Amino acid sequence: MRNACTTASVTRTAKAMIKTLLIAIATLTFYLTSDLALPQSAAAYPFWAQQTYPETPREPTGRIVCANCHLAAKPAEVEVPQSVLPDTVFKAVVKIPYDTSVQQVGADGSKVGLNVGAVLMLPEGFKIAPADRIPEELKEEVGDVYFQPYTEDQENVLLVGPIPGEQYQEIVFPVLSPNPATDKNIHFGKYSVHLGANRGRGQVYPTGEKSNNTIYNASATGTITQIAKQEDEYGNVKYLVNIQTESGDTIIDTIPRGPELIVSEGQSVTTGDALTNNPNVGGFGQKDVEIVLQNSARIQGLIAFIALVMLAQVMLVLKKKQVEKVQAAELNF
Repeated sequence: MRNACTTASVTRTAKAMIKTLLIAIATLTFYLTSDLALPQSAAAYPFWAQQTYPETPREPTGRIVCANCHLAAKPAEVEVPQSVLPDTVFKAVVKIPYDTSVQQVGADGSKVGLNVGAVLMLPEGFKIAPADRIPEELKEEVGDVYFQPYTEDQENVLLVGPIPGEQYQEIVFPVLSPNPATDKNIHFGKYSVHLGANRGRGQVYPTGEKSNNTIYNASATGTITQIAKQEDEYGNVKYLVNIQTESGDTIIDTIPRGPELIVSEGQSVTTGDALTNNPNVGGFGQKDVEIVLQNSARIQGLIAFIALVMLAQVMLVLKKKQVEKVQAAELNF
């Protein structure tokens, strides 16, 4: 009897473990399938830059890595003070201009508004100012923007986005300058600031695959024999363009929903010809500026030197007037 109870208990435990394992597998499968079938727009820049380039977003050539996926060139600006004093809070203003009347192609092929994002590389030692150091006026300019460090040990490299472009064509970064008096690794002098700014979705995924926000080209030379519309179980629509080559082979180019087809059945195409329009309305911009970490003692010394020079000039003028008066008196005598 006791053995039977023990066997039943072991059987129940095994069933519970199998049930838990099946639930875990089903949950994992659901999340992976949902991410692949219905990709979310938030899983985009600059998060992918962190995953693909974990060390730094700036290549040895000086290019910000966002340009690898956002192929169109657009303007971007960053404004910082010419010089700042140690341990002071100042603002760096990033401008990402674009035409707010346009809409981009979403991951599901629908028309949506543009998001923006930025990578701001500050000099070593500079970082986002703590909340208790930011003036109230500057807090209002910053708004609800969340700033994320590129890595845990790189507080000077900051990420923002994606956030709605209509509200944040200007992003204000509250920055705290370092103090060489407390950090011996920091020195006074001139430093570079690097900006990379996106608006809209990219044209290439980090895996190398094209997104639906780019132009699609013919992969073979021949005649288009059929254009078929296909829809999967998740409602995602794509087009299959069948190209028959001169040798009789049929090449199928798959076009996702989003780009508009500009070819028709019976049309002859050559390799590289556009099969769709280019739906991209966004792009990437990069800007490099300089900022000086200024020593207050140097400024005081400069002011003292200028005052001394001015005083010397005044004394010279007064001395000249005195000499002229003496010379005039001698002539009268």
